[in-house]
Amino acid sequence: MSEKSDELHWRETYFILFPQQRRPVLAKVADALTAANRRYSLENPSSNNEGFLESLMVESKLDHAAVEISYEVGDAVIEQNLEWAQTLQEQLPAEQLQELIQADARLDVVHFERVSSGSAGQVDEPSPYFGDEFDVEEGFEMLDPTCLLTVVDALTKITEGLAFDPASGEVLS
Repeated sequence: MSEKSDELHWRETYFILFPQQRRPVLAKVADALTAANRRYSLENPSSNNEGFLESLMVESKLDHAAVEISYEVGDAVIEQNLEWAQTLQEQLPAEQLQELIQADARLDVVHFERVSSGSAGQVDEPSPYFGDEFDVEEGFEMLDPTCLLTVVDALTKITEGLAFDPASGEVLS
């Protein structure tokens, strides 16, 4: 974070679901995110010995946001995907349902709002307004979802996966 007094507040988590053989290389993720928006800073990059993404923090100071990306794989991912497939079977096209069932890996995309410690108690929920022109109080800054949406879009393209918002229960196309 740019200032020591800033705090990160969790807002939402999206998942990018895909077969583990399409796990992205950290360098490719970094290149794609930098190309998507040059003002993002990429922090704490972590990869395994082969260069595949383990985790990465993306910060967008202008959006007052940070996004943490982490790779997950294993039986728990498969079980959760099957539960989601069962719940969404009436809503999803057959092709997306099949992709969801075959996905055995995912990227957790955790969205945080950057809040100055002096304004941390002013709001309980993210604002429906975006951008500085809607500042409610001096020193209070609004969360802009652009960073989250840009990161989700880039990761979905790289992995050729499905972006899933568990809060709404929707697969984003």
